[in-house]
Parts: sequence; C-alpha cells; structure tokens
Amino acid sequence: MRWLLGVLINAVLFMAMAGYFHESFQLTGFTAALQASFLLSILNILVRPLLILLTLPATVLTLGLFLFVINAITLELTDAIMGPSFEISGFGMALFAAVIMSIVNLIIQKTILEPSKNTKTKK
Repeated sequence: MRWLLGVLINAVLFMAMAGYFHESFQLTGFTAALQASFLLSILNILVRPLLILLTLPATVLTLGLFLFVINAITLELTDAIMGPSFEISGFGMALFAAVIMSIVNLIIQKTILEPSKNTKTKK
C-alpha cells in the first residue's frame, strides 16, 4: 500500500514539474506520469542499489550528495525507456527534478505518513 502511495505521489510530482517547467520537462498526460512513476520505482529497486555500490567512494567523499546524481541518472533512464511520452531536456533538469522530488517526498513522509503511522501504533 505504501509503495502504491509513493508511485501516486511521484506521478503528481511529475505532473506539477511538467506544469512549471513545461519547456524542459514534458509529459503527454497523467497516464504517462503514472507509467513513468511506476518505471522509476522499478529502476529504484533494480538499478539504484548497483549504482550506489559502484559509486560508493564518490558518495562518501561528497557526504551523500552524490545520491542526487544517482537519482538524476535513474530519471534519465526513465526518460530513455519511456520515449516521447516522458521527456527531460537534459541532465541539469534531471538533477533539479531529483532534488525537488527528494525534498517533497521527505516533507510528505515527515508530515503526513509518519504521524499517521504513529497514531495507528498508539491505539
């Protein structure tokens, strides 16, 4: 259930970014956003751990900031697989989108998901 909620949140984030940055972040519709979000979650399960392992020295040297680059790479992979229905103009936009997505997901997790989880365990 939580995975599906994450996919939906990322799809809404994709739609919002496509609205704000319509020149460099393009989607054909909400269905494409859902497909891209689902594909991104699969890539995060399969490819991201391998990328983290291969770039561990760079991640340690940058105190974890290189993880944003890894997230941008997975976004670029999503762009390459999705084709014309999901387009990111370049690596800079992918990096910017990765940072925005990380911040928004952190805020949603800390303000909505964790407090609701704590109230369920207290009952």
